[in-house]
Amino acid sequence: SGEPKGELATKVKEVLDAQVNPAVSAHGGEIVLVDVKGSEVFIEMAGGCQGCALSRMTLKQGVERMVRQAVPEITAVHDVTDHTSGDNPFY
Repeated sequence: SGEPKGELATKVKEVLDAQVNPAVSAHGGEIVLVDVKGSEVFIEMAGGCQGCALSRMTLKQGVERMVRQAVPEITAVHDVTDHTSGDNPFY
């Protein structure tokens, strides 16, 4: 299906690229925008974030906070990563 389209998806992607990914890249991680449905965002954690014990905290306190601050229309951020298949979790 390719990358999510639309104004909200573009705004969210900008936040991920500018704020979120530079922060998680220190742990070899990356946050990828999977979809935007209405006011909800679906992301996937890759690299060192996948399978990481702190990924839930990272999502709620980091990713969701940054996204909702920058794009107030967003009401929720959901992690759709399969954390059981992480190759090399940071923690």
